[in-house]
Amino acid sequence: MAGVIAGIARHGRAKGPMETIDRAEVSLDGGIAGDHRGVRKPGGYGRRQVTLIERIDWDAAMAEVARDLPWWERRANLLVEGFDLPQVPGTRLRIGADVMLEVTRDTEPCHRMEALAPGLFAALSPDWRGGACSRVLAGGTIVVGDIIRIETS
Repeated sequence: MAGVIAGIARHGRAKGPMETIDRAEVSLDGGIAGDHRGVRKPGGYGRRQVTLIERIDWDAAMAEVARDLPWWERRANLLVEGFDLPQVPGTRLRIGADVMLEVTRDTEPCHRMEALAPGLFAALSPDWRGGACSRVLAGGTIVVGDIIRIETS
């Protein structure tokens, strides 16, 4: 089972604007280069270094609230297509040839989602629809169009 990275986004500071990019460096200590959430704090576990959301889940949430907002408004780092994100912490995901992420938990929606569209918080809440958080296990370069798959070995 494999999918594709359909989008990459980052934000340089808390509550700062999201920037969409076509290519990103990913590192153990910094997550996606230029994204403030990816920096692993001293003694921290990096449970939220990189966040991922499925396009199908974002589209379903948009349909539920009768809106058409771009996916990066979710404030996720990676948009995945054709891939069902595993809902099991500890699952390893390979992106491209080098990058390896470990799913740590679901990405719970925050109050900012409700400010975007009434009902969006509830639309993103069930069944990990808000996405998955992950930590970086192996860094490298990712680009839009890279394959994402569950690492089995």
